[in-house]
Amino acid sequence: MAQLTGRVALVTGAGRGIGRATALALASAGAAVVATARSVDELDSTVAEIRAAGGEASALSCDLSDRSQSVRLIERAAVAFGPIDILVNNAGIGSSADPRLLAEFDDAFWDRTLEINLTAPYVLSKAVLPHMRSNGFGRIITVASINSRVPSLHGGAYVASKHGVLGLMRTLALEHAAEGITVNCVCPGPVRTQVNDRRVEYDVQRLGVDREEYERGLTPIGGRLEPEDIAPMVVYLAGDEARMITGQAYHIDGGVSMA
Repeated sequence: MAQLTGRVALVTGAGRGIGRATALALASAGAAVVATARSVDELDSTVAEIRAAGGEASALSCDLSDRSQSVRLIERAAVAFGPIDILVNNAGIGSSADPRLLAEFDDAFWDRTLEINLTAPYVLSKAVLPHMRSNGFGRIITVASINSRVPSLHGGAYVASKHGVLGLMRTLALEHAAEGITVNCVCPGPVRTQVNDRRVEYDVQRLGVDREEYERGLTPIGGRLEPEDIAPMVVYLAGDEARMITGQAYHIDGGVSMA
């Protein structure tokens, strides 16, 4: 596990799921963590668990579908522990909120999905770069998806946003590789989260199959991943040991994309 003592990390979508697991893991590795999400109650729970384990954490409420809030978030976060060393773009919206064929897609849902999944990482990454350049160190890690490489039925906005964020992060990686700043993506497969629960339920109903049998077949290893399966890769990429890794997309998916 990477040792991150003295580093400051900002994790979006840290109230539950992958974001919560990542915030806890970064704090366990020694980082001071600024946890952000829309729900204050969930954030308070994350921060309380970190502090109970002896770590440093602070909570900031932020709605990343509002670009003005995204623009201000980095400077708000820096008030807690100082300049941000590690940015984890984790917050996202899935296809299950309004799954439709592209020909019937809701334009407002398209706009909201791209704002949260693609534009917010762009805005936050752009805003955090001065901190990282000044320190000669930076880690930008974005939780993308296996859908950054492959399509998914009835999820056009989600798939487009994840393909887009992978290209965005590789461009950032190329532009800042010589400045001590690395930029990488982690691409989960089906993870047991609130968002993925809704997608599984939708597909089970759509296909008319048994839920338990469907879940078992989601990955070659069998079943879905847990949020805690994703966090260790984020922590590794955030550390000094990963200094020569940039512009990469690591699939953690139970073998779904091995082909």
